[in-house]
Amino acid sequence: MRGIDLSHMDTSVRPCDDFFRFANGKWVERTEIPAEEPVWGGFSEIRDHNLDVLRTCAEEAASSGVAPGSVEQKVGDYWTTGMDEAAIEATGIDAIRAELELVAGLSERAALPALLAKLHRERLFPGFVVAVRQDPGDSTRNVIWLQQGGLGMPDRDYYLKDEERSREIRSKYVAHVSRMAELLGDDADAARYAAATVLALETRLALASMTRVDQRDPYKTYNKMTLAQLAERAPGFEWPAYLGTLRAPEGDLNVRQPAFFAELAKTLADVPLEQLRSYLRWHVIRSAAASLPKAFEAESFDFNSRVLQGVPQQKPRWKRVLESMDQHMGEELGQLYVRKAFSAEAKRRVLELVGDLRAALRERIRGLEWMGEQTKAQALRKLDAFAVKMAYPDQWRDHSALVVDPSPFVRNVLRANEWHTDRDLAKLGKPVDRTEWLMSPQTVNAYYNPLMNEIVFPAGILQPPFFDAEADDAVNYGAIGMVIGHEMSHGFDDAGSRYDADGNLKEWWTKDDRAAYESRTDLIVRQYEAYEPLPGQRINGKLTLGENIGDIGGIKIAWSAFQRMLDRKGRPAEIDGFAPEQRFFLGLAQSWRNKIRDEALRVRLNIDPHSPAIFRVLGPLSNMPEFHGAFGCGAGSAMTRPQAERPTIW
Repeated sequence: MRGIDLSHMDTSVRPCDDFFRFANGKWVERTEIPAEEPVWGGFSEIRDHNLDVLRTCAEEAASSGVAPGSVEQKVGDYWTTGMDEAAIEATGIDAIRAELELVAGLSERAALPALLAKLHRERLFPGFVVAVRQDPGDSTRNVIWLQQGGLGMPDRDYYLKDEERSREIRSKYVAHVSRMAELLGDDADAARYAAATVLALETRLALASMTRVDQRDPYKTYNKMTLAQLAERAPGFEWPAYLGTLRAPEGDLNVRQPAFFAELAKTLADVPLEQLRSYLRWHVIRSAAASLPKAFEAESFDFNSRVLQGVPQQKPRWKRVLESMDQHMGEELGQLYVRKAFSAEAKRRVLELVGDLRAALRERIRGLEWMGEQTKAQALRKLDAFAVKMAYPDQWRDHSALVVDPSPFVRNVLRANEWHTDRDLAKLGKPVDRTEWLMSPQTVNAYYNPLMNEIVFPAGILQPPFFDAEADDAVNYGAIGMVIGHEMSHGFDDAGSRYDADGNLKEWWTKDDRAAYESRTDLIVRQYEAYEPLPGQRINGKLTLGENIGDIGGIKIAWSAFQRMLDRKGRPAEIDGFAPEQRFFLGLAQSWRNKIRDEALRVRLNIDPHSPAIFRVLGPLSNMPEFHGAFGCGAGSAMTRPQAERPTIW
């Protein structure tokens, strides 16, 4: 049937025993993860299809006689310089000589703030990260956010955990940093010393870093300060000199992790300059490695992909260049993508689904027994205020100041970074642009932005297995409907529910309703912490809580919207022996088909706020009486959790 692939299913497995295997078991058995990938599934298949389309767009832009300054010229030159391996090898490290000499010339501590600002303008981020975002306390204005960072491994825990796997990774990390130093010209002893210096300094920063779980609390990461207050909290670093070189106007700051910045200022004040130069040089080279000669790129791949994620083979260059372009000028590339690959009919159909899901969530909120009328009124106000962005921006951003030319590839990358920095800084003191997108149109994903109170669905995800305009409604409501409902649920998850209808961090719940809500989310934490994707490594229920709320709520909302559609259009007949209710759940489960390498899964269990794909199916469905009814799952089956343990929110 269109939208469900019967060949993916393993009907020897009872749906009430393991619905993921029932829906996807044969696909799992016959699918090998490509050698260049850490994970493979529905998202990966769409992304690879999109890359083929994007390659055509880039090659056409590079071969056509286009006007200077046009989007085609910039896409074409970025692609051409990225694909010209001979030129990259010939230029060598000279392409980032200016940044390396800037670091090597650090001879007095007073010059450090300006040096960091120059690197940060190019989005080389040693020490910390700077960005411009909305003020959580007043979503109508933008402020500078200062965020912890400066680590070369994925998370603080890689520096601090004292178990065998973490010790092994730290040892390989030191060897990786050392080899990079040798590629820059250090002898073996100097390289080993530089690597040990980097690990020691980064460990100090890791000790001061906030955990990922704590960072999910928007109140813990909202610390509004003046420049004078920051100087008092993090003395010893000349913040005015830093912001001046960054070209940022003085104003309020959101210092997301104050304790980190206090320790960072101490570190920058007492670590010998020689060691700081080693640390800064490392972050220049690690950030730029993917755009440099093969030796640097291969060394970066070896640690970040082979060691950390178990990926044996590097992606072909054309994919790497397109992924770089998507990261650095994704909306410009997206203009060419939507001309070639997106259907207006798909946008219309998905907007119809959004309308059904919004109406379904409204009904569910009104019918909640555990929520009082005062909170319900505010929840409905927030739901009604949801903005919906679909497929691609109504107005493309102005890229006239972005310079892309036949320069060395890494210079195009760094100029694009600096252009983004200037675009962000220009937002300060101006009204918030509510038309802006945070993902490119070709991205295979979706998001909810609490500061905008908006749900956003790029064109990239609006295709099979998530959406198929030719498939029956049951499949689409289960697949893309779950994604839409998931993003809507984020507006009311444990973090998103802290923001009001206008995007402000403001409590709009009564105390009793918040307590009732948290008693339900505690059940979700306990449910997911019982899952053990790898021996000895369970899901972090607190880290994944928001996404798990989104999954559980999203499926329920999608189901209710599906029932509204059936009431409106009538109940369709069985297809291939499956009732529409069963096709709803099959469409959902097949959209999440997925295989992942153990090493990659270990990384995700440490840092990813999403549960592994299999549990995004098994977890929510085991709580749903509607699923149990569709497949006749009785009490005691593996897919039927005891009533008292089922978390119910929306």
